[in-house]
Amino acid sequence: MTDAGRYFAAEESGQSTGSGRFVAWDQLEPIEMVPGLEFRPVLGENVMVNFVRFEPHTEAPRHWHDEEQISVVLEGELEFEVGDEKRVLRPGEALVIPPNVPHAARTHDGICLEFDVFYPPRKGVLEAMGLAEPD
Repeated sequence: MTDAGRYFAAEESGQSTGSGRFVAWDQLEPIEMVPGLEFRPVLGENVMVNFVRFEPHTEAPRHWHDEEQISVVLEGELEFEVGDEKRVLRPGEALVIPPNVPHAARTHDGICLEFDVFYPPRKGVLEAMGLAEPD
């Protein structure tokens, strides 16, 4: 067990006067990246979480990006291809994708709900949100 006092301890001098923000993913405006693939991004100051819905027989084509990515399946199944390896992820399973490693994802007969974490926030998604200009 960890030392909870140490984990939750904080110097008051380091506190921010700002506040957080509560978000309901189903109330976010969806962005359809390709037919059947819907993103609902949540943007923080230094990180992005992206709720993703894949319809059956939908593919995120092979691509890579500068941002590190962690993907977690919440519902359904998602076949991931990372580098030369393919694996089907199910609820509760995650994948860590280092920067610039080629990867793709696809569903077969069912839908999949998953979320991606990007650090720093993914520029391509920021562009789709209208928050960044393409290079």
